[in-house]
Amino acid sequence: MTEQKNSSLVAKLVPVMLAFFAMGFVDSVGTAATFVKKDFALNNFQAFLCSSAVFFWFLVCSLPTGMLMNKIGRRKTVLISLWVTLGALLLPLIPVKSLSLFMVSFSFLGIGNAMLQVSLNPLVSNIVTGDKLASTMTFGQFVKAIASYSATVIAPFVAAKYNNWALMYAIFAVECVLAIIFLAKEQIKEEELTGKPSTFGQCLGLLGDGTILLCFIGIMCHVGIDVGTNTAAPQILISKVGLTPEAALKATGIYFIFRTIGCFAGSFLLSKISSKVVFATSVGLMLAAMGGLLAFNTQGALFACVALIGLGNSNIFPIIFSQALLHKPEKKNEISGLMIMGIIGGAIFPPIMGFVADTMGSQTGSIIVITIGVLYLIALTAKIKKAA
Repeated sequence: MTEQKNSSLVAKLVPVMLAFFAMGFVDSVGTAATFVKKDFALNNFQAFLCSSAVFFWFLVCSLPTGMLMNKIGRRKTVLISLWVTLGALLLPLIPVKSLSLFMVSFSFLGIGNAMLQVSLNPLVSNIVTGDKLASTMTFGQFVKAIASYSATVIAPFVAAKYNNWALMYAIFAVECVLAIIFLAKEQIKEEELTGKPSTFGQCLGLLGDGTILLCFIGIMCHVGIDVGTNTAAPQILISKVGLTPEAALKATGIYFIFRTIGCFAGSFLLSKISSKVVFATSVGLMLAAMGGLLAFNTQGALFACVALIGLGNSNIFPIIFSQALLHKPEKKNEISGLMIMGIIGGAIFPPIMGFVADTMGSQTGSIIVITIGVLYLIALTAKIKKAA
């Protein structure tokens, strides 16, 4: 009986993990920004706007998606988000080299990803519950991180072989189609909504809860650090060491490798060790890395600092997200929408980083902005409960 139950659980988790992989495509914007900056001769501020074009939509789409889930369910909402993502991936394959086309593609990628992150995380809670939720969500982040890292490998490869880095989106599109097929075939039981669905104002009103507000800002800082690092790391290597854009992309690859390792380790650690301990250790690693990025000027040391940020930032999201969901479990859809709206941090941090970097004439400005986000997470550590 137990074996049959485990088999059913795996069958439900496979399409969900395929969707988590598709979720990782949004992180390709950091890699894309490096190529777009070179192709269209953009400055730091303009290049970092590529990230804003993606993550701005988390502010616009997150709460409406949470409300949509109340009407049509989580699985159907995930399927819609995957179709939008597929459309975004196909746009760069149009044989026209246009900055506007890329920006439109990034925007649709942001819309699809916002919908996906709002609906997919609570869908996991319909499959895995209790103290296993954070570890399962972390494993999903591990799968997502593999997709994020793959962009740093595939883009330089297709750029060198076919002189078109955007061909990486063709490969991503195939995986997205598989996620749609598998999830469309799988039935996942969702709890019925009781009472009247929350209005837009009531969803925003949840920010009046101190715990929800702190978690919301925490998500903003986590994503700001994430997007800021994978966007700025190559620029830091270019400015401090003099690497070419293609060679500097190794920094983004290292970030995602260690974020992947951290997510994989976290999926086990969070089922054995206190969430508070994991969180505190994670932010400590990131603070040390920030100091290193400011102090060091050698390639190896800078790569090591980027690795520490990837490792430290790998488990922040699932810990904060699960804390928020379990704080008010009767409002999962609404809270999920709010938390994913916090991903707007990915749109806020990069342009500020670019502006400060251009103003200071150095990537030190970018590092300072990221460090502010790390300092907030250190302050948030005191609010994290031992078991999520």
